[in-house]
Amino acid sequence: MSELFERRFAVTRVPAWMLASLLCGAALLPGLPAWAAGTAAGTIIDNTAQVDFDIGGASLTRNSNTVSITVDERIDVVVTLQSPQVFVNAGEVDRSLLFTVSNTGNGDEVFRLAIDSNLGGDDFDPAPSVPAIYFDTDSSGDFSLGDVAYVPGTNDPQLAADESVNILLVNGIPAAVVNGDVGRSELAATSVTGSGAPGDVFANQGDGGVDAVIGTTGGIATDTGEYVVGDVVISIIKTVVVADPFGGTEAVPGATLTYTVTVEVTNSGTAVNSVFTDPVPTNTSYVTTSISLNGGGLTDATDADAGELDVSGVPMVVVRLGDLTQADGVQTVSFQVTID
Repeated sequence: MSELFERRFAVTRVPAWMLASLLCGAALLPGLPAWAAGTAAGTIIDNTAQVDFDIGGASLTRNSNTVSITVDERIDVVVTLQSPQVFVNAGEVDRSLLFTVSNTGNGDEVFRLAIDSNLGGDDFDPAPSVPAIYFDTDSSGDFSLGDVAYVPGTNDPQLAADESVNILLVNGIPAAVVNGDVGRSELAATSVTGSGAPGDVFANQGDGGVDAVIGTTGGIATDTGEYVVGDVVISIIKTVVVADPFGGTEAVPGATLTYTVTVEVTNSGTAVNSVFTDPVPTNTSYVTTSISLNGGGLTDATDADAGELDVSGVPMVVVRLGDLTQADGVQTVSFQVTID
């Protein structure tokens, strides 16, 4: 019997009282769109008219004077939250939220950054770390020792038109919070040249000394991220084993993929009503009655056992794990698909 090839995916830690759906691919930071900043500030637009005519059988041409317009700088900025809700425990420190600041104007611009963690409408106020704003220097998407602290007036990000930078807001979590509490933190980016109502003009303050005109964003933008308290941490590890029709391990059409996922509570507390879900990958077909939990087979139908294949939308493997604690140990779910 040939040795099967095993591809392993990274450990994912999900919070307490919610077991999020498992996806079949690695989650990546969303790609950023091109903002189409428009014609660059300082560009000169020339225009000359021409008239062609005949006199006495001769064809002549006359040109008008040339009119020149220099394109002003438009100041616009967008702040975009990249992090999903960040699940935290009471008393934790240095928990980060990831944002992207994008210069959507048509010239180089410097932006001043600010954090506000004292917002209304949430259950608690996160406590900003000192410092509280960092550049995501290592592109990890999370706060680490290699990230460079932002110092207002010293290293304000200077962005070319259509350029972006990733920024981390770093907060601590108060001790007096309970499961399910939500705390919010906001990042603001403001043009150093100026902000105001769309159409406001800052004379000679744009690139190359042209006028700077405030665009639709007002030269300032904000976005808000959320922390959610959950006192249980669940470890999820997913692997896949490939078996091709020829006894090998190549991922060719007709090959069988066996997905195995282990779920384990790794600290105190109870993950209530935990439900495992995993969509059948695109370009594959589910293998009938292949779902198992801890080695025991489950039916595809919605019945008395814990599993089913939900075909109400995108086909999805569902296994109801119930209330999980650390004492329950590792729960192992597996199912199979074939490559179309």
